[in-house]
Amino acid sequence: MQDIIKLLSDSLEQPPIGQTKSFTWLVTPMGIAALCRTKEPALKPPFEMAVKEGVEVAIDLSREEREFHQTEQGLVLLFYS
Repeated sequence: MQDIIKLLSDSLEQPPIGQTKSFTWLVTPMGIAALCRTKEPALKPPFEMAVKEGVEVAIDLSREEREFHQTEQGLVLLFYS
């Protein structure tokens, strides 16, 4: 688990591929990451909101596997095949 967090943290330092109202979008070695721009804790990860906003940056995430990770930078939603 720590390896994934390390890879995500490293990827979050790279320039984003886009931004939407709620997320900063990045490419990672594992897939597409959506860094939540709000710092308020959520009861459950906002995957459906990310799928909707992903369309705004030309990313269709509707069929991707998904998981979430808490990093020092915030909550990251990870989408991968």
